[in-house]
Amino acid sequence: MIRSFLAIELPEAIRRKIEEVQKDLRISHADVRWVNPENIHLTLKFFGNIDEARIDPIVKSLEGTIGATSPFSLLIRGMGSFPHLKKPRVIWMGLQEGKQDLVALQRQIDGELKKIGLEPEGRDFHPHLTLGRVKSNRAIDELIGRMERYREEGFGDFRVERIVLFKSDLKPSGPIYTRMREMWLGGL
Repeated sequence: MIRSFLAIELPEAIRRKIEEVQKDLRISHADVRWVNPENIHLTLKFFGNIDEARIDPIVKSLEGTIGATSPFSLLIRGMGSFPHLKKPRVIWMGLQEGKQDLVALQRQIDGELKKIGLEPEGRDFHPHLTLGRVKSNRAIDELIGRMERYREEGFGDFRVERIVLFKSDLKPSGPIYTRMREMWLGGL
């Protein structure tokens, strides 16, 4: 069995910006488990543990849809949290321009995967970049105050040209993500 997911990798410039923002948020001393910027990506589909024999059928089912989709740009902008800013549990950066292209692509991916027996999640897709998970209310007001400064900030844009199927190995030090397959938009 392989723990895996389908995602879009971020360019190094955006990872560096995320690292700067996380460093600023850490000053609050809030009880947050921060995601390593190297491990932040835009997840399109989380498969969980699947049989390795399913990898080729997954890739085959998606090649047409992904190849027929033109590359597009995404703008990373704004910061918030789930369930909401005043009670943060998951701290995230959001997307603006290009978000509708991403949502449309994700729906097509779900449709293709359903044909091979992989059901869509029971909730709507809300693309975001998870920066950290709040573990307790320690220094939460300071954290919220720092987060509010980034509510409308732009963190950079990039062109989406490929989708990556990752393997995820969970380790005590954090997950290790390994690229298994790449699929290029527009048949690049």
